[in-house]
Amino acid sequence: MAGGAVVSATGGKDYPGKLTMFVFLTCIVAATGGLIFGYDIGISGGVTSMDPFLKKFFPSVYRKEKEDTSTNQYCKFDSQLLQTFTSSLYLAALIASFFASTVTRLFGRKWSMFGGGLVFLIGAALNGAAENIFMLIFGRILLGIGVGFANQSVPVYLSEMAPARLRGMLNMCFQLMITIGILCANLINYGSDKIKAGWGWRLSLALAAVPAAIITLGSLFLPDTPNSLIDRGYDEAALGMLRRIRGTDDINEEYNDLVVASQESKKIQHPWANILKRKYRPQLTMAIAIPFFQQLTGINVIEFYAPVLFKTIGFGSNSSLLSAVIIGLVNVLCTLVSIFTVDKLGRRKLFLQGGTQMFICQVIVGTLIAIKYGTSGEGHIPKTYAAFVVVFICIYVAGFAWSWGPLGWLVPSEIFPLEIRSAGQSINVSVNMLFTFAIAQAFLSMLCHLKFGLFYFFAGWVVIMTIFIAFLLPETKNVPIEEMVVVWKRHWFWGKFLADEDVHVSGKAVEISNGKPKGAGV
Repeated sequence: MAGGAVVSATGGKDYPGKLTMFVFLTCIVAATGGLIFGYDIGISGGVTSMDPFLKKFFPSVYRKEKEDTSTNQYCKFDSQLLQTFTSSLYLAALIASFFASTVTRLFGRKWSMFGGGLVFLIGAALNGAAENIFMLIFGRILLGIGVGFANQSVPVYLSEMAPARLRGMLNMCFQLMITIGILCANLINYGSDKIKAGWGWRLSLALAAVPAAIITLGSLFLPDTPNSLIDRGYDEAALGMLRRIRGTDDINEEYNDLVVASQESKKIQHPWANILKRKYRPQLTMAIAIPFFQQLTGINVIEFYAPVLFKTIGFGSNSSLLSAVIIGLVNVLCTLVSIFTVDKLGRRKLFLQGGTQMFICQVIVGTLIAIKYGTSGEGHIPKTYAAFVVVFICIYVAGFAWSWGPLGWLVPSEIFPLEIRSAGQSINVSVNMLFTFAIAQAFLSMLCHLKFGLFYFFAGWVVIMTIFIAFLLPETKNVPIEEMVVVWKRHWFWGKFLADEDVHVSGKAVEISNGKPKGAGV
């Protein structure tokens, strides 16, 4: 068979092949792993705004909300135990992601997804049947283990299955499923809150079993990625799988590159120690910085606590849940915008535009709340005025949905060479979960103490992360994963960390001319 690849304008090869229906369907099934994460994000904020739920598990918060009408609006939901209900999941996910790395590497990506879905299913059952705070939080911990496994394996699976020129679009299906999960949770919360008997919160929590069943059963039918098959010694199966997912027999060049990458990875006995080497400094920096910044956009303030936040600024219980539904719909639609533009416009343009949009909206929302509540937290927001707040929050969510939302998962999953890929993705997930946990645990207290300044706090971080992207993140669109080292070598800053002999393509060192790999585009 003849085999070949051309060097693309972005510095990597453009392998032959097309988007086959087989790849499309497998990526959609794998991406449903995002449903469990999204559903939980949406459901936790909704049930914590429901009176029957608060009365049963958090009576002190319920009394504070109902009986003390003079309570500062910023502080009416301030409760460490209430925050622990939300945040415990993310601490469990953080720890689970490290174990998921080993499972993903030794047994393949699909079994990590299966295990995550199964544990999440058990957690959903416990939460729906909870009779005390212990059952509630133990169930949340099981949900967190499921999220940790799914978030570790799904983005890597999608990046490995997708053709390089469509990797952004297919990988973002994970973020799309997260947003669909959030929207479904918001709709269910809105409906279950109307149940007069007061057990609506049980329905909301128990229905997490639906997305869990989808990924658990779906993963059983997923094929392994060629990268994983080669890495585990199934070379012939990998060759057949690569031929099937690319829809062509002309796959020799890509297959050889995957074999070389696997051989290089097997030389690494300790990937956790190896990732600290100087030549991997660019990837390690991004694996820490991008999920760290993603959480400091302030999006989880909106997604976790949207109903509580809207209740705080004057919406009634059902109105606040409806506002959360609107935000969830905006999130889904604007993620679709990103899916269809990321491989054309590139990652950097979406990051920079979205960051600018989020900064402006956060400043406006903070100012609007400051005008009405000031620092005392006492006041009343008219419905028209509150509608303006919701509009600007929606514009903010739109900016996140086509930038930091999907790209925060896409970029870290596509930049690691095979020898450190599982370790790198675990770092990405664990940092994400660590700061998700921190924000979830601290938000209601931060709102109480920083008041409207909380929005300025996150706006300041958005400025910092946008500058970081502008200067330190190279464009990675259309570059095959195994050729990504060329992109780092070309970069004005990160190129200093890679020696010329560190840049290998198809097992051969790339000739360097004037500090840049020959044949690479500008």
